[in-house]
Amino acid sequence: MPEPETLSRLFYSRPTVEVARDLLGMVLVHGETAGIIVETEAYPGGDDLASHSARGITDRTRVIFGPPGHAYVYLIYGVYRCLNIVAEPDGQPGCVLIRAIEPTSGIEIMKRRRPAAKRAESLTNGPGKLTLALGITRNHYGVDLTTGPLLVQHQPEPPRFEIETTPRIGITHCADRPLRFLIKDNPFVSRG
Repeated sequence: MPEPETLSRLFYSRPTVEVARDLLGMVLVHGETAGIIVETEAYPGGDDLASHSARGITDRTRVIFGPPGHAYVYLIYGVYRCLNIVAEPDGQPGCVLIRAIEPTSGIEIMKRRRPAAKRAESLTNGPGKLTLALGITRNHYGVDLTTGPLLVQHQPEPPRFEIETTPRIGITHCADRPLRFLIKDNPFVSRG
């Protein structure tokens, strides 16, 4: 079986919505843990008031305006970390929230990190759950996903699937925009 190929910077240097759709079916890897990306949300810049980049460059959002293919990790509700991947060419804001993955490697490690998860489907079916299960912290802010320690890779033999598009969830601004993408009927997508 061929070695998995890590996505290049060129993959991320495209419109945010395209990157969000094309990340579905790719594998997010951190150390011994990994999973297939089954749900994403696009947060393009410009007039998208739900995007953290809407207010311009701040210390928190600086990475969103930088080179594509870097991690934007932030804290929500003072507790949960969310992993976003910077898209668009350098200087253009845009990022993709990784909302859910289907665990493929390091499942026992994930279970130790998330002992409250009673079923495999609930280990990583939300943005805060997957970062906890994969051991992604705020220390990963700005990490280059083309070199590691976080990587996104092609599956050697990707399965066929249908993409479902819905409005984003858990936001108040621009909530009606159809910018949430998921693998249809996948049991590992978030329930939000």
